[in-house]
Amino acid sequence: MNKIFCASIFSALILGFLSFKTQPAADQQGWIDFNKNGKKDIYEDPAKPTEERVNDLLRQMTVEEKTCQLATLYGYGAVLKDRQPTPAWKDSVWKDGIANIDEQLTGLRKDTLFAFPYSAHAKAINEIQRWFIEQTRLGIPVDFTTEGIRGLNHMKATYFPAQLAQGSSFDKDLVFKIGDVTGREAKALGYTNVYSPILDVSSDPRWGRMEETYGSDPYLISQLGKQAVLGIQKNNIVSTVKHFAVYSIPVGGRDGGVRVDPHVAPHEMWELYLEPFRVAFEEAGAKGTMASYNDYDGVPIISSHYFLTDILRRQFGFKGYVVSDSHALEDLFAKHHVAKDTADAARMALTAGLNVKTDFQTPAYYLAAVRRGIKNGSIPMSVIDERVKEVLRVKFWLGLFDHPYIQDPAEADVIVHNKAAQELALKAAHEGIVLLKNDNKLLPLSKNVTQTVAIIGPNAKEEKSLLSRYGPTHAHVITIYDGIKNALPTATQVLYAEGCKHTDPNFPASDIEDFPLTSDENYLLDEAVTTASKADVIILSVGDNENTIGETHSRLDLKLPGRQELLVEKIAALNKPTVLILTGGRPVTINFANKHIPSILETWYLGEYTGKAVADVLFGDYNPGGKLPAPFPKYVGQIPLSFPMKPAADAHGDANVSGFLYPFGYGLSYTTFQYSELKIDDSALSSKNEIKVSFKIKNTGQVAGDEVAQLYLHQELSSVTTYVRKLRGFERVRLEPQQEKEVKMILPKDSFALYNQEMKRVVEPGMFQILVGASSEDIRLTKSIRL
Repeated sequence: MNKIFCASIFSALILGFLSFKTQPAADQQGWIDFNKNGKKDIYEDPAKPTEERVNDLLRQMTVEEKTCQLATLYGYGAVLKDRQPTPAWKDSVWKDGIANIDEQLTGLRKDTLFAFPYSAHAKAINEIQRWFIEQTRLGIPVDFTTEGIRGLNHMKATYFPAQLAQGSSFDKDLVFKIGDVTGREAKALGYTNVYSPILDVSSDPRWGRMEETYGSDPYLISQLGKQAVLGIQKNNIVSTVKHFAVYSIPVGGRDGGVRVDPHVAPHEMWELYLEPFRVAFEEAGAKGTMASYNDYDGVPIISSHYFLTDILRRQFGFKGYVVSDSHALEDLFAKHHVAKDTADAARMALTAGLNVKTDFQTPAYYLAAVRRGIKNGSIPMSVIDERVKEVLRVKFWLGLFDHPYIQDPAEADVIVHNKAAQELALKAAHEGIVLLKNDNKLLPLSKNVTQTVAIIGPNAKEEKSLLSRYGPTHAHVITIYDGIKNALPTATQVLYAEGCKHTDPNFPASDIEDFPLTSDENYLLDEAVTTASKADVIILSVGDNENTIGETHSRLDLKLPGRQELLVEKIAALNKPTVLILTGGRPVTINFANKHIPSILETWYLGEYTGKAVADVLFGDYNPGGKLPAPFPKYVGQIPLSFPMKPAADAHGDANVSGFLYPFGYGLSYTTFQYSELKIDDSALSSKNEIKVSFKIKNTGQVAGDEVAQLYLHQELSSVTTYVRKLRGFERVRLEPQQEKEVKMILPKDSFALYNQEMKRVVEPGMFQILVGASSEDIRLTKSIRL
């Protein structure tokens, strides 16, 4: 019998005994006596304003209770030794409460007891919450946190595409719905805070975590990130955005143990790397953020009053609480060497604006250090009080002091990974696919039963690397091979050969040095060529795996890793109809494939319906409409070339290669689109500070399809050098054959803003070009306006 199934039955039986008490202890007036004193205190009164409740609770808290609200307790298998409360908890450091418990019983660490069925988890979380409410002196509830950038980090939750694939959709409504499902599933399971979305701007594709971002453009990221935050928090669940700030541009793209030293000038920082966070806090009201590992200009973010207070709280109006990225506080003395020890690091971070210290070790040592700092006067109690109040405000916003329990745990079995959520996951997978090349309309392929199809490559049957540490655990992913096989008639002959491994025995040294092929490598390559030579159509599946992309997996090169480039060359030499499928987490330099392979698809990581979505596109059941959220360079030596670009950033020279292989916003379709009738209406500029832009798009082909219309701005004269084209609007439009629609976009006056020489965000008067088109380099319509 399946081990997970057995564990699920066992957890359900145990919780049958644990769930005898499902309602909080409350009197007839509908309030909870958290401090067990028999009277309704202000903080227990739902009718009182939040600030009065926070202040009343703070007045009653001891130093021990206050400091406990400044630390994370990692869940079972990481730090906690117990799945459920035990008598020993009364002797633990969290006997006085805790700010949050992270990743408790998610099914992540090979522990599925209470993770599934979903209702078992909801009941288990209720019991943990009950212990903190009933067994601690003041009964302060816990904020239950978990990751959620590809769907909720919980066993068998709905598994969505990676954020880079979501970025390819250019679909704000889709991303809102993904956030909504993530938040709804979190709420049903008992989580109250989701570490999502990631708002880092990926300007350097060598960086390993690019797969987790929405792309390279700050406007695209800000608009999709805004929708993700709104979707999650629609469910009264905290969206903790990350990583604040300037985290995604480590020098040379290097990650791993470095994670420091971004070489970013102030204007670039504000225009690119802070903009998505500004929108998340000012416009979406995100209630959480994670302070990043890195420094900026010599000052670690986690100890920077400038970043965590001046920018975050005063300029961006942040009203939530800040958690540290794991071990970021320890980095102050272990890596940055700006603090003497834990107490000194705590003083620096708490004074700067950090609220909750998070790390994969017991919080006891940190709390002891903070208490020493309070006792010796190095950490003022006024700082502690302010940091604690910021945590408590979020807990009141969550409603934890009014409705701390999941009222109907059984609902989780109906809500999590339901049919509607699965359909959304498939829609997201469809929309994230980008058609990069389609010579002679090779795609879509025919499902002719008489043909022989060869599926070649290391990603064809890969499943492990399609999963994510930060997404659902124990998810099932339809592989590319299975998706294609299932889509074809049973009479069609399907051949398979791996061709090569994702990496060679000398990787990553093979990125910079040639090594002779081993006998095993020769065998795999020869087998692939022999197999492919028997086919009428070849589908070549290559790209990344968990050893080439992801956290700590930055690259020195952007070519296909291992022997995959050689595999592409050998298959191309057969001169057969060939489709190249790229699966991975970053743009790659595929100059040879672009010249010699007829059709190319970029799929990134598409979640649980990977194989089905790919097959639907291959055989014409879905017409791809995704666009690139980051450009493809021609060679790694062009880095840091990205989009948006400063004037002459891609200047032609006698001894260099210029231009992108595929530009930002690029993507083909099985149909064609015509743009016309660009109109600009500035009549509401003085009254509403907005400009209305409209234009028409017509599907001039024979099949239905999606077009992503993109609007860019170019400022002709400015007080500072700015970007040549700034994305300032986009809309994904569905059109039937020969159908025409009018697309309307609103440009707030703020869309024209820049940071001037005084680093003030202003709109400078002058002429602006409004450019509309199908990519950053495929501009179809242009008009100018004077502001």
